[in-house]
Amino acid sequence: MSDVPSKRIGGEYGAVRASFDVDKLNTYLKRHVSAVTPPVVVKQFKFGQSNPTYFLTDARFVLPHISWDDSNSSLSQKRFVLRKKPAGQLLSSTAHQVEREFRMLSALHKHNANPTTTPNQIVPVPTPFALCEDNSVIGTPFYIMEYLDGRIFTDPKMLNVSSEIRRECWLSAVRALAALASVDPFDIGLDNFGPTTAYFPRQIKSLTRVSEAQARVVDIDNGNPTGEIPHYHELVAWYKKNLPDEKKTGLRIVHGDYKLDNVVFHPTESRVIGILDWELCTLGSPLADFANFTQPWSVDPSNVPMDLAAEQTVFVTAFKNTTKDVPLALEELERTYCQLTDQPYPIKEMGFVRSWMLFRTAVISQGVAARFARRQASSEQAFIHVRLFPVMGHLAKCLIEEQGHIVCSKPKL
Repeated sequence: MSDVPSKRIGGEYGAVRASFDVDKLNTYLKRHVSAVTPPVVVKQFKFGQSNPTYFLTDARFVLPHISWDDSNSSLSQKRFVLRKKPAGQLLSSTAHQVEREFRMLSALHKHNANPTTTPNQIVPVPTPFALCEDNSVIGTPFYIMEYLDGRIFTDPKMLNVSSEIRRECWLSAVRALAALASVDPFDIGLDNFGPTTAYFPRQIKSLTRVSEAQARVVDIDNGNPTGEIPHYHELVAWYKKNLPDEKKTGLRIVHGDYKLDNVVFHPTESRVIGILDWELCTLGSPLADFANFTQPWSVDPSNVPMDLAAEQTVFVTAFKNTTKDVPLALEELERTYCQLTDQPYPIKEMGFVRSWMLFRTAVISQGVAARFARRQASSEQAFIHVRLFPVMGHLAKCLIEEQGHIVCSKPKL
């Protein structure tokens, strides 16, 4: 077995920032979740922009001699994760849906346990244990799932491991994504999980509505509005006129936020053991997840403002037109994905999809900025998004123009 790392990589947790009644939680766990032995000790994970996420240690846990061998199931069963909706009035009715997260995890867990599922078809996910939709317990709906003890790389550059490990981890994450893209949602009981119409028109309609609401949110201290994404109207008009053909891939499960820091790697091996954060999951085009996953290759360092680059923030990583600290070439990632999903390389629709996903990231970042304005954001780094979401909107426009297209300055909507 490999040497045990001396310092945890990702998944850090600490004091609870968004508190709730732990006594009520313990009462619920005792009555409804046999996997957990209350009382539990509660900590909060430091990362997580939307749904507050907590680390639970139950009454059986005794700190052993430190070992990151995830085959020790008796240890892993004593630690759990709780995901809940944020408190207060929510801006979006489609975001923060922990109920959907739990249903998706349950369906994929059942798929993985099916004897007919081959190793290459397994989608690595934590085991879900219980969903509580009763607001009287801790104030919002929540669910309990397995805690996966492994590595979470919050920086896509992965500079704390060797170049070989970086490459192997990215390829493992592509394989996990390809496994998800191979699952037919109708075969695992998700036929009514979401709309079955074309994905990108749905996304444009819903996210523009959300973005316009977020733009109007004012800061509780200074009264300033969050503001529009730059080039908002021009970009939306272009997307509506240049929709890709989604029939090529068919309807598949879309994770919604598939990226390196939403997967857990084995403590000592370069393989994915779990995909996290299913809040935005739906049915649609699998190309959306691939574009989101490879987003750093859509961003040119010269287009990132110096103040954000100086902070070395993990929210915007730029691999385009550079080889510095790049884990592997985008061509290798895309060729691997195409081979595993049985489609030709290159994927011609990726130009639209990459730009749209940058715009979508701008909407998500704008949402964090709006929650920060209301002081509802769950992440300690939420304030960065006040400056980040305008950058992402600019990057979405740059990517379109780099492909030789023209984004009209005065569209007729």
